Amino acid sequence: MSSAKAAPEISFDDPGRYALTQRCTWISVAVNVLLTAAQVVAGIVANSQALVADGMHSLSDLVCDFLVLFAAHHSKDPADESHPYGHARIETAASFGLGAILAATGGAIIWSAGVKLQDLGSLPPVAPLALWTALLALVAKEGLFRYMLHVGQRLRSPMLIANAWHARSDAASSLVVAVGIGGNLMGFVFADSVAAVIVGFMIVRMGVVFSWEALQELIDTGLSVEEVASIRQVIIDTQGVGSLHELRTRRMAHRSLVDAHVCVSPRISVSEGHRIAEVTRKRVLDSHPTVSDVLVHVDVEDDEDHDGKSQRMPDRSELMGFLAPVLATLPKPQRVVLHYLNGRVEAEVFLPCEVLADAAVVSAAEREFAERLREHPLLGALSINYRQRVSPPAAADFRLRVALGRML
Repeated sequence: MSSAKAAPEISFDDPGRYALTQRCTWISVAVNVLLTAAQVVAGIVANSQALVADGMHSLSDLVCDFLVLFAAHHSKDPADESHPYGHARIETAASFGLGAILAATGGAIIWSAGVKLQDLGSLPPVAPLALWTALLALVAKEGLFRYMLHVGQRLRSPMLIANAWHARSDAASSLVVAVGIGGNLMGFVFADSVAAVIVGFMIVRMGVVFSWEALQELIDTGLSVEEVASIRQVIIDTQGVGSLHELRTRRMAHRSLVDAHVCVSPRISVSEGHRIAEVTRKRVLDSHPTVSDVLVHVDVEDDEDHDGKSQRMPDRSELMGFLAPVLATLPKPQRVVLHYLNGRVEAEVFLPCEVLADAAVVSAAEREFAERLREHPLLGALSINYRQRVSPPAAADFRLRVALGRML
């Protein structure tokens, strides 16, 4: 079917999502109840071990359907104090359990059929009823697969898609069973048991695949290389982002989470850096609908070495104590801004412009600051700014006084 005719995907936040999941799964429950009863009863009556094995496969489908219903009910719950990222991974846990059930069911079928193959002389002939039942199961399972896969793709739910492929594995096993029963009816008495062994291996394989994929998510395996590259490009293209490092991703059921460290200009304000981070977050969310949240950490330089120079830098209280003897002779600074760059500290001291009226005080302060600068090994630069804030202007033709500054 072409993409133009495909049904539109349903948003993760659509209130009808849970109802559609329930309806799809209850249809699967009804089909599996009928098939399990028909296959087991017909298998016993017709002496077909393969058909009974296929019935057990349908029974495992029934158990998995109830797992899906349980997971769908709880995974829709919003985030809370104990689950700050939400409950979506309940679906992942259900997928893992589904795979484990499949693998165990397949192993039991293989064991039982293998035991019977050791004594072919005691195997009774299979009745034609078994063949018709296997063909009926094949049609029903293939139809269920197509329906569930369609719904799972619309919802972008890995749990429903996994359950759909479980139904497809049933359809394939029913085909194998039909061939085995047909062989038995043609005189090859071992064909029915061989078909049961093949079905068992098919079930085990599907179970291992589902459990492995769920396990990859539970251990926080990242997104694909293509998805990460796409997210990386969106972040780098954001205005104000100079570079990007430590881009990390992980899946959360049908959604994904992204963490990124972006470098911005070291001279901008904290508020501007925060705005760049928010713009970056929004761009990723808008361009990648499967991403549920983005955590953007703002850096002024590449800090991949978290135990490096920045953590050994002096804090504000230490530096203010170091500059206190000079500041004590001056009016109280309007503010002191510290820049931690390249393993050094740059300090900016903002004094009221009235200080400029006393040239001797200004000259003495600059000399003392210069001496203090040479004494501290990690103080790379220090600037003294004289400013007057004009806000709001007194009249439309106000004159803006430009701050004077000197760098030591």
